[in-house]
Amino acid sequence: MTTDKLDTKQIVDDCKQYTMWSWAKGSAVSPLAVERAEGVYFYTAEGKRYLDFNSQLMSVNIGHSHPKVLAKMKQAIDNQLLFVAPGLATAPRARLGKRLAALVPGDINTFFFTLGGAEANENAVKAARLYTGRHKILSRYRSYHGATHVGMMMTGDPRRIPSEPGAPGFIHVMDPIPYEYSFGDTDEQRTANHLRYLEEVITYEGPTTIAAMIIETVIGTNGILPPPEGWLKGLRQLLDKYGILLICDEVMCGFGRTGKMFAFEHGDIIPDILTMAKGLTSSYLPLGAMGVRDPIAKHFQDNVFWGGLTYNAHALCLATAEAVLDVMEEEQLVAHAARMQHVMLAEMAALKAKHPSIRTFRAIGLFGLIELQKDLQGTKMAPYGGSHPAIDKLMGFFKQEGLYTISHWWNIMCNPPLCITEAELREGFEIIDRGLAITDAVVTG
Repeated sequence: MTTDKLDTKQIVDDCKQYTMWSWAKGSAVSPLAVERAEGVYFYTAEGKRYLDFNSQLMSVNIGHSHPKVLAKMKQAIDNQLLFVAPGLATAPRARLGKRLAALVPGDINTFFFTLGGAEANENAVKAARLYTGRHKILSRYRSYHGATHVGMMMTGDPRRIPSEPGAPGFIHVMDPIPYEYSFGDTDEQRTANHLRYLEEVITYEGPTTIAAMIIETVIGTNGILPPPEGWLKGLRQLLDKYGILLICDEVMCGFGRTGKMFAFEHGDIIPDILTMAKGLTSSYLPLGAMGVRDPIAKHFQDNVFWGGLTYNAHALCLATAEAVLDVMEEEQLVAHAARMQHVMLAEMAALKAKHPSIRTFRAIGLFGLIELQKDLQGTKMAPYGGSHPAIDKLMGFFKQEGLYTISHWWNIMCNPPLCITEAELREGFEIIDRGLAITDAVVTG
């Protein structure tokens, strides 16, 4: 087999011919051929540099190719323990479990290691059902919980629909901040009215049939939406009233993304089950985890947990997570993300003052987006579940100018690696500033 270096055209053509693409028609994709990545940048096979303004999929939290992590990954390989079956104990498994128990607030002290976030969410549902003896799972329409079978059924956004009909027992409810309907004008109103609505749904469904409610603690691709003030505490109390578990999906919003290590810390609560992935290894290798509170862990000391896959608790992936957590702590990236929030919001505010196509913007930590509008009345530039030619053109401009991010409906995502400097952050917004002339033309005619 040849190991000759492929040119850009060969890379793209062979990838398109011999592999399938996620969330796209194969005939429609036009991928970049990426050769290497470092810090907040990646480089194509031709050497063109891109500022990674979305941390790939909101996941490369410490930045690309951190030398300390690479060195520890190589050391782990040299130790000649790459994989053993998940029924065996390893030093990386022991160390990372103990470390996460100290890192996660509250009594979440026991972890089940998976290969990704969707798998962690699947196991969270399984654990909730086995622990409670109930079947139904509540989730929100403005949510995404993964592309596996159960993950799709919990997901509320339109990515769920092609997978239907799916497994039974999944109930969707509105978010405190729905797309069009409003639960009120203030956080106090939205929290009170939404919790009243949610309790009525629980009544209709039968409280003793509901095992858990799963939430993205801060909603990700469906709008970067932190919950209204007081909602997390109110939700915790409501679910406790009916013996319903709370699962916080922090696959995207965990590990410093919101300026806290875990997003539920903003609400001063402890979930019953926590799921994580992405930032856990900064996506250097695939790893996810489900963490459970002590009473649930005790249940599975006395009862079988009917779950597990070949690559669970993969030794090399666990060692990589250890190295990533070292970097996060040594470089104080969580605190840095909290500081950079103010820079991001200031940049966004300056853009809104200048560009009529900006409807609104928001950020928590380095988790942000810009909403676009097609008129001065605030009409979203794209329909629910759709896009707009001007946004497609804008994304093409970003690609041309060396900025990598994604759009979702009428939103432009702004989720760079947590190590980004103020100058690099401003570099990204300078490109966005120039590109917004494309969408401004829709508003001004």
